[in-house]
Amino acid sequence: MDRTHAGGVRKGPLAYARSAAVAEWGTLFVAVRDGVVRKKFAAVPLATAATFLILLFSIVQHLPGGERFVNHIGVVKAALPLEVSLLRTPLSLYVPALDLPVWGALAQVFVVFAIAEIVLGRRMTLVVAYACTLAGTLFARVGVAVGPGHVFGFPKWVAYVRDTGPSAAVVALAICIAFRCRAWFTAGLVVVLMVGEAVVLPNLAGLEHVVAVITALLIAVSVEVFGDFWPRVLAGVGAATSVATAASREVAEARRPAGAVIP
Repeated sequence: MDRTHAGGVRKGPLAYARSAAVAEWGTLFVAVRDGVVRKKFAAVPLATAATFLILLFSIVQHLPGGERFVNHIGVVKAALPLEVSLLRTPLSLYVPALDLPVWGALAQVFVVFAIAEIVLGRRMTLVVAYACTLAGTLFARVGVAVGPGHVFGFPKWVAYVRDTGPSAAVVALAICIAFRCRAWFTAGLVVVLMVGEAVVLPNLAGLEHVVAVITALLIAVSVEVFGDFWPRVLAGVGAATSVATAASREVAEARRPAGAVIP
C-alpha cells in the first residue's frame, strides 16, 4: 500500500478491482450464499431437474432408436406445423445439440438456473426460460417466411435445421439476474457478446440469442415497473375491506340496545 501526501492510503489496482467486483457482484453473491447456506441443494430443485433432463436426453438420443424418439417429442424445426412446435418447445429446451459437448450445456444450465432460482424465484425462472425459448422458436419461423432478402430473413433450408438447446434460456436468465442484482456491467457484456456473435456468425442460433436478450430485457423492465403493481392493489383492497368491516362492527355495536347479548 502507498501513502498519500495527506497521510491516507493510496489504493492499488487490486483494491480497485476488489471494490469493482463487490459493487458488481456483491448483491448476487450474498443472495446465492444465503440461499445455499439455508437450504443446500433443496434451494435449487429446478436447476437440478433441468440438468438431469439434459443429461437424460443426451444419453437417450445416442442410443439405437433414441434419436428418433427424441426428435418426436422434443426437436423443433421451423418446417413443422406451428401447433407441433408449440407442443415440443418446453422439452426442446432440454435437448442438447448433437455436435456440441454435453458437459458445457450441463454446466451452464446448472449454474445459471441455480442462480436464477435463488435470485429470481422458481416461477420467474420458468417464465423467462420458456418465454425466451419460445420467442426464438417463433423468430425462426418468421425469418424463414420473410426469406433471405430481409435483414433478419433466412433461406428455406433453415426451416429444416434442428432448433433445440438451453442456450437462449441461459442467456435470457443471465440478463434478468444481472438486471435484478443491478450488475449493469455484466448485463452490458452479455448484450455485447450476443450481438457480436450475431454479427460475426449470422446464423440461426446467433440471431435467436439476440431475440432472447431483447425478450429478457422486456421482461426485466416489465417486472421492475409493474412487478409489485398487483400485490399493491390486492393489499389496498384487503386494507379497505378490513377498514369497512371494522366500521360496520362499530356501527352495529352503536345501534345495539344497552344490555343486549353479543352473539
